[in-house]
Amino acid sequence: MRTDEVRDLYDRALREHARPEGPGVEVERAGPVVRRVGGPDDWNGIVWSDPELDAEGADAAIRAQIGHYTALGHGEFEWKLHSHDRPADLGDRLRAAGFVPEPPESLLVAPVEAPTSLPGAQLPEGVVLRPVTDAAGAELMARAHERAFGTDAGRLRHQVLARLERAPDDFVALVALAGGEPVSSARMELYPGTGFAGLWGGGTVAEWRGRGLYRALVAHRAAVAAERGYRYLQVDATDMSAPILTRLGFTALGTTTPYVYRPAG
Repeated sequence: MRTDEVRDLYDRALREHARPEGPGVEVERAGPVVRRVGGPDDWNGIVWSDPELDAEGADAAIRAQIGHYTALGHGEFEWKLHSHDRPADLGDRLRAAGFVPEPPESLLVAPVEAPTSLPGAQLPEGVVLRPVTDAAGAELMARAHERAFGTDAGRLRHQVLARLERAPDDFVALVALAGGEPVSSARMELYPGTGFAGLWGGGTVAEWRGRGLYRALVAHRAAVAAERGYRYLQVDATDMSAPILTRLGFTALGTTTPYVYRPAG
């Protein structure tokens, strides 16, 4: 896998020519940026900026996006900054405009066959994997997420239910059960026509970590993506998951940093 070529393909297919993720979400080209706009429970933000963007243009684009999302009344929106974006001080300019950076994540990509070609990707004994296809499954997934991350899963629940109702063909959600209790969950976004499938939300409750659940969920989703003709898996990985994914054959293309803007008051 040629890293530069795959990164260029990623930038074109998933950022510059991004598509709506879920019903009710629009993708808009606004001058030098591409943004996603949805409801308050959807992900709203900037996914791409022109690589020729200069300092003056960056400041103008930042002001314009603050004005746009503020006028919509959203409580927050995100500028998803990649380490290779320009200008080089774009992060500093976002901070100066009131954006707050969250912890950076590694942008990792692997051929779909990489995670499925390694041994040891089976589920632990006593754990069953259940596809999420209805409201009951979405509730189990939300419970697993809350137990794993200690955060409210209201937005996740909304997004999963919306995808299942209106756009299920390009979405895969899974929950792992032990004794009927949700202990891990994960989802995959399929991007038709791009060759990419995105892995999101993999999380395991503390007492089940280190037993191969995360690895098994990656391998299962990779197999589904391969069956449907996708070439690459893409992940925005935390420091906890990046080492596991690297051992599974993922390669770093850079980093992504969420810069979040929350209107005052």
